[in-house]
Amino acid sequence: MLLVANRGEVAVRVLRAAADLGIRTVAVYAGDDASSLHVTLADRAVALRGDSPYLDIDQLLDAADGCVAVHPGWGFLSENAAFARACAERGLTFVGPSPEVLELLGDKQRARSLAASLGIPVLDAAPGEFPVMVKAVAGGGGKGMRAVHAPEDLDGAVEACRAEALAAFGVGDVYLERLLPSARHIEVQLVGTSVIGDRDCSVQLRHQKVVEIAPAPLLDPLLRKALHSAAAEIASAVGYTGVGTVEFLVAGDAFFFLEANPRLQVEHTVTEMVSGVDLVRTQLLLAWGGDVDYTPASRGCAVQVRVNQTSGGVLSSFALPSGPGVRVDTHGYVGYRAGTRYDGLLAKLVVHGEDLDVALNRARRALREFRIEGVPTNLEFLKSLLDRDIVGATTDFAVEEPASGMRAPMAGTVVDVTPDSVVLEAMKMQHVVRVSGEVLVSVGDTVSEGQPLAPGPGESTEDSAEADPSFVRPDLAEVLARHDFDRPESAAKRHAACGRTARENIADLCDDFVEYGGLAIAAQRQRRSVEELIERTPADGMVAGIGVVNGQRIVAMSYDYAVLAGTQGLRNHQKKDRLFALAQQENLPVVLFAEGGGGRPGDTDHSMVSGLDCGSFHAFARLSGQVPLVGVVAGRCFAGNAVLLGTCDVIIAVEGANIGMGGPAMIEGGGLGVFRPEDIGPLDVQIPNGVVDIAVRSEEEAVAVAKNYLSYFQGATTDWSCADQRLLRHAVPENRLRAYDIRKVIDTLADTGSVLELRRGFGKAVVTALVRVEGRPLALIANDPNVLGGAIDAGAADKCARFLQLADAFDLPVVSLTDTPGFMVGPDAERTATVRHLTRMVVTGANLTVPFGLVVLRKAYGLGAQAMAAGSLKVPQFAVSWPTGEFGPMGLEGAVKLGFKRELDAIEDPQERKQRYDQMVAAAYEHGKALNVASVFEIDDVIDPADTRRWIATALAPATSRSQGKKRPFIDTW
Repeated sequence: MLLVANRGEVAVRVLRAAADLGIRTVAVYAGDDASSLHVTLADRAVALRGDSPYLDIDQLLDAADGCVAVHPGWGFLSENAAFARACAERGLTFVGPSPEVLELLGDKQRARSLAASLGIPVLDAAPGEFPVMVKAVAGGGGKGMRAVHAPEDLDGAVEACRAEALAAFGVGDVYLERLLPSARHIEVQLVGTSVIGDRDCSVQLRHQKVVEIAPAPLLDPLLRKALHSAAAEIASAVGYTGVGTVEFLVAGDAFFFLEANPRLQVEHTVTEMVSGVDLVRTQLLLAWGGDVDYTPASRGCAVQVRVNQTSGGVLSSFALPSGPGVRVDTHGYVGYRAGTRYDGLLAKLVVHGEDLDVALNRARRALREFRIEGVPTNLEFLKSLLDRDIVGATTDFAVEEPASGMRAPMAGTVVDVTPDSVVLEAMKMQHVVRVSGEVLVSVGDTVSEGQPLAPGPGESTEDSAEADPSFVRPDLAEVLARHDFDRPESAAKRHAACGRTARENIADLCDDFVEYGGLAIAAQRQRRSVEELIERTPADGMVAGIGVVNGQRIVAMSYDYAVLAGTQGLRNHQKKDRLFALAQQENLPVVLFAEGGGGRPGDTDHSMVSGLDCGSFHAFARLSGQVPLVGVVAGRCFAGNAVLLGTCDVIIAVEGANIGMGGPAMIEGGGLGVFRPEDIGPLDVQIPNGVVDIAVRSEEEAVAVAKNYLSYFQGATTDWSCADQRLLRHAVPENRLRAYDIRKVIDTLADTGSVLELRRGFGKAVVTALVRVEGRPLALIANDPNVLGGAIDAGAADKCARFLQLADAFDLPVVSLTDTPGFMVGPDAERTATVRHLTRMVVTGANLTVPFGLVVLRKAYGLGAQAMAAGSLKVPQFAVSWPTGEFGPMGLEGAVKLGFKRELDAIEDPQERKQRYDQMVAAAYEHGKALNVASVFEIDDVIDPADTRRWIATALAPATSRSQGKKRPFIDTW
């Protein structure tokens, strides 16, 4: 016996073919299908239960008791691999390909990938490309398809397609395909890997085929052969068995794979008429293991048109056309009650003729012979359609069904009906449609987009009665109340201590701000009431979101010390993870106000043991080198809060702050003594040791500095001015032994008010500062002759190396103002590991990818000078000197003492020896002065100091910004 797991016309078609072969059959039917013709044609009929019975695999298999095979028809479960596999597990032959082939070809995305792997063109949609076609991954019949021409229409189309596909096939997945205009829809019919023929299905209404012609007319023979070969190649690649179809879009001489249908199709009949192959009989014989001859013949032309019901009713008259070359496949009969729950196909008219003109005329004649009453149909539409020239039409062919009454604006299920409205549900959302006249659908019906709902006019609407815009509904009032974060007592305490609240700092930082997770509360519901947690732990002590600073978006977050001492709770960790992920995805800088006491042991709503699987620290550290990270601290910052702070590129600390890897409790718990919070990491420790980059007097100043710092990574400005550059001519004294103020030089050289120095209290022999020249942000390093004579010690080298990493990571060109006698040497210096620290600066400079410019102000001696030049005088984009410049492999005095020691020692008279020494130093100076060095082209020029800005602006090429990701793995925290 054969179970026919379908309904309507296809069930009738299969049942008749089985009867011709002497195969006994079982039909299934839903409650509203009890009077359907297929129920009476089977040897046995089994009633199904539920809302979607034809998709219920278990019920269908139970109905197959005593059967040896199952025919799925088309639609419903015909391409469902799980159904085919379940049949096999029950010992039933599935009339179709294997489950593995169904999984591959039934998933249109996988089928497209297969075609592409075989070199067959597909219509890939590039990101952001329009127009596109939204298509259901599974199924067919034009269901779950929408053309989208503008980005703003995409979400709605996707939702509608998912709803329709889910209702029709039980699978709501969709994908995007490039929309190819003015193309022909050509199908190739297969049995196994053999081509039976092709057909043109280009004339469509709302992506559902209306007219099919076989063979496809006006097709170049070479193109036809290529289409047949591509279809056979796909079938061979998967070892295809049974009846199937491969669909293509054809534009000119090009063709593109559309999809493969591993099943019988509605339009198979038009190919049967010209090939002489009974495809359903072939399916059954193959399933029963019989010998089958499916060699196609070439028998003229055939045309098929689909007669659809446009609403429900009872057939009171049903006269069908006949005569030579006319075939009608239908499940209709007089007295049949046609519902609207399923596909509207009522009959297929298939005509044959010796040529296409004869076939079309015969189709026109046959349409006029139909007499259908009691159920409205599209017959008049079909008659008018065939009066037009449809031969060679493309998918752009204008097919418009005559408007009559109110139609469904979307696919969905009818969930409510009143005399003047129909409520449709799609994707769990209900849509009210106003109607007039007799309602043509019932509750429970599944309607397709465009299906008539009532004969009179109407409109698609939502509940949109005139409302008072100032009225606050209760649901909104509840939300607004939860967003009232005003806590006057806590704010008063902060203000009394000359501080600000977390929200005040965020508001001052950001011109606009949207908060993420503001409604979160501490994960302590097992020990405290929700009401108390809402009151005492707003936002779980972490104000976090996306804001705008200097016109550009950033991530801003602040621990709230007024909530559980700014400790790190489960929910605020989750918020950090969320915002860190957004920062990574969208390349957003992060500003973190880090005041707080570290981990919180009091959270209870979790199953963790160690808590070491927390991902926040890893996620934040991964941002290093990708986006600027700014840490701001006021008050106490210990443990985990300090780790996040220390991960930042820059730390801005307010006077009175304390920073430590452990607070008093942790220190005491480790047996390391008892200390007050004020004793741990005060700024008089953390500034000279290099932890703090910028010290400020107040949180207000801290926010201003954070804004200013971010501006250097947000591009150039056009509003700038500068001091009189002629002042630089006198900045370095003529007496080469006299010190001078390097910061005054920097302030004069840079745009007015644009200098932001980092780590001023650490590594003092080198100044590191963000500056602007003609509005363009730069990173500047400079030796300070007032500290160690400008010699570079371990701290200065570390400071400089880290600053160069920062510049390189974020594409800031570097300007080096050099005046150094070299690296610091001597036993005391070696105790600070100078060999490693000083070479760290050399290695960093040598691996910079940003433009580098060198300006020698005075001394350029030895390896220290080379380090200030990124490794060599030939590395920078320009290497110039002021007139006061002097060069050499080491300091002039030292070079003379070492190089001429024997000669000087031989002079016994001390006065004569000093005179000779001074002469040698003067000679060395003349040899190493900038003009002489430039004469042998070891540097590019000796310039007027007033021209320094011109050199920087002209010769220092802009850095090429990275498009995404990182240039460097990270920026060293030290």
